Amino acid sequence: MSANKILIVDDEEIIVRLLSMSLRSDGYETVTAFNGEQGLAAFKSESPDIVVTDIKMPGMDGLELLKKIKEIDIETEVIIVTGHGDIDSTITALQYGASDFINKPVRDEALAIALERAKAKIHIRERLEEYTKNLEQKIQEATEEIRRKSNFQRLLIRSSNDAIVAFDHDWKIVVYNPEAARIFGEKTIDVKNKMTLQDLYTPQIAEIFKAEAEALSDSNDMPWKEMMLQTRDGRQIPVQYTTNVLRKEGEFMGIVNFFQDLTEIKRLEKDLVQSERLAAVGQTVSGLAHYVKNILIGLKGGSYVVDVGMKKNNTEKLKIGWETIKKNIARVADLTQDLLTYSKERSPEFELCSPNEIVEDVIDLIRDVAAGNNIKILKETDAAVGEVIVDPRTVHRSLLNLAHNAMDACMEDEDTSKKFEIGIKTRRGPGNSIIFEVKDNGCGMDEETRKQLFNPMFSSKGGKGTGLGLLVTGKLVEEHKGSIETITQPGQGTTFIVKLPYEIAGAVDTKEDKL
Repeated sequence: MSANKILIVDDEEIIVRLLSMSLRSDGYETVTAFNGEQGLAAFKSESPDIVVTDIKMPGMDGLELLKKIKEIDIETEVIIVTGHGDIDSTITALQYGASDFINKPVRDEALAIALERAKAKIHIRERLEEYTKNLEQKIQEATEEIRRKSNFQRLLIRSSNDAIVAFDHDWKIVVYNPEAARIFGEKTIDVKNKMTLQDLYTPQIAEIFKAEAEALSDSNDMPWKEMMLQTRDGRQIPVQYTTNVLRKEGEFMGIVNFFQDLTEIKRLEKDLVQSERLAAVGQTVSGLAHYVKNILIGLKGGSYVVDVGMKKNNTEKLKIGWETIKKNIARVADLTQDLLTYSKERSPEFELCSPNEIVEDVIDLIRDVAAGNNIKILKETDAAVGEVIVDPRTVHRSLLNLAHNAMDACMEDEDTSKKFEIGIKTRRGPGNSIIFEVKDNGCGMDEETRKQLFNPMFSSKGGKGTGLGLLVTGKLVEEHKGSIETITQPGQGTTFIVKLPYEIAGAVDTKEDKL
């Protein structure tokens, strides 16, 4: 961490010199001043990273110096040194922007802790600035890619690379270009002036275009739409299409269909999403060092306790050490699974299952840990949900991640008077959708934290988390064509609402509309 220059301000010369000697011995560069005026001048000329100042000084006191420094550079970390009982001044200093305070007489341990906290804030600020810069660059790159694709599509239209199929008032094909022949797999000689709309298109597509012709009363183009085009020979082609209805004096003359084959564009979009996802994993890995270090420390600690238990033939220590090792092995497994899940493109695997039974399984997995931390698990499942066709792995993994997040929120809440609870609820949503709710009454989040929950590299748990859990959950829900909503309030808890589409048991097994 680069914050090594410290300005020390105190009207007691002996304190200044002692603090300066102690900090220099710890590797810091120090600048000293013996009153507020000297301190302000030294700050302007030396630009220290951190300022340590006494609050009670003749002339310009510590509070006034703090205000002056913040006017010059609001991000400078200022540590206030105060006497015992001077609570009002300390509160005022914190309101003015002081990052920390320590009591006189100054102990080396207290000063070291305050400096480390100040350095941590500086480090976080630097990382955020770096991340913001990288984010702006990625946005620019993504914008350029989108612009390139848009220009590419316009070029296709200008060069008549669209498939064009036109029908007369009797629905006979009168225009059928080479791109249409390629898409539909029928030769122009066999189609033009011989086939009708029903001969070329599947019944579902034919009905769509007839309905559109009736809906458009004037000669007008419809907006471009996307669909999965199913040809007579069984091929599935993603296309973008539009329809122009031809009328003369109100009389129907025919229609013209334009198709753009989106196969290559969809592949590029899929590759781009995958590249961005891998890039996000790469960025996240750089932020995992502290988390991995904690796991290694846990493994080392557990193995040490096991060694001690073996040497002393102490069965209790063997159990404690082995439990610590198992817990950290599980953390490694979870981390690896999260990285693999987020980095790989995955299509949902739909099958008949019971969402309520999945909820039961998730509760069974977290029940012991919750009970060990005095957290009550509440369940409210809607029997009307029954059995539906969804991806059970998506439901299970998402609910488990959200439940773990809820337990962490309860355990991190400093209000020990609460009776912590986690509620998991299912119910039918509008249309063919199912709603899952995971609610806790833990520490909650502010609006800024809520907005960043599903961003790469972000964790509200500091070194205790990776930020991958919710990132993976968001990816899984998105792949399932679902949505996730977060309702939270600091000190009141958080509710995650996941909405997933489903097929009713016995319906046709399909992953997307096939026309």
